[in-house]
Amino acid sequence: MQSVPAGQEGWLAFDVTSASNHWLLHPRSNLGIRLYVETEEDRSLSAGWIGLVGRRGPRSKQPFMVTFFRESQVPCRPPRAVKPHPRKKKPKYDLPVPSIHNRSPANNGGQPCKKHELYVSFSDLGWKDWVLAPTGYSAYYCDGECFYPLGSCMNATNHALIQQVVHLLKPDEVPKACCAPTKLSPISVLFYDDNNNVILKKHRNMVVKTCGCL
Repeated sequence: MQSVPAGQEGWLAFDVTSASNHWLLHPRSNLGIRLYVETEEDRSLSAGWIGLVGRRGPRSKQPFMVTFFRESQVPCRPPRAVKPHPRKKKPKYDLPVPSIHNRSPANNGGQPCKKHELYVSFSDLGWKDWVLAPTGYSAYYCDGECFYPLGSCMNATNHALIQQVVHLLKPDEVPKACCAPTKLSPISVLFYDDNNNVILKKHRNMVVKTCGCL
């Protein structure tokens, strides 16, 4: 139970750790969360009537749940007795990522953060007189939207996850996470130095390998 002043405006935060922990141990018992509102006189009120927004409300004001996980050597489930007969392997499925908008990111009208083709020609840059090889290379670049929630395919950092949540609360003050390279690789370039010596040098961070939300 949590007391909230009648005139309060803005987001309300509720600690649902106990329910979340219970769902981890017993996933089938996850029936969601129902919010009940009562006055100090024990009179029940409609959540919508007092201004609380549910999943059918405006997208920017829909409720969402933030959960933090950390690695642990302690098993979440109690050990079970070993059965004498072998059991069939269950097929592995990816867990669905919940969305506060109850819609897939593709419906937001933009493309998700990903790597795009970009070929750089040293001749176009005016470097052909001193770069001997290669004549160009595939540099790639990152572009796209960092949709909430940030799935594993977006290679998001913890900072980006937090920034996305804060952006939902304060969209006018905090921007979305940005799509940027998360891993780069080098290339070797053969070129003339200032003394007309032919140099072969490996230049770091020249090729985008993966993109993510930062």
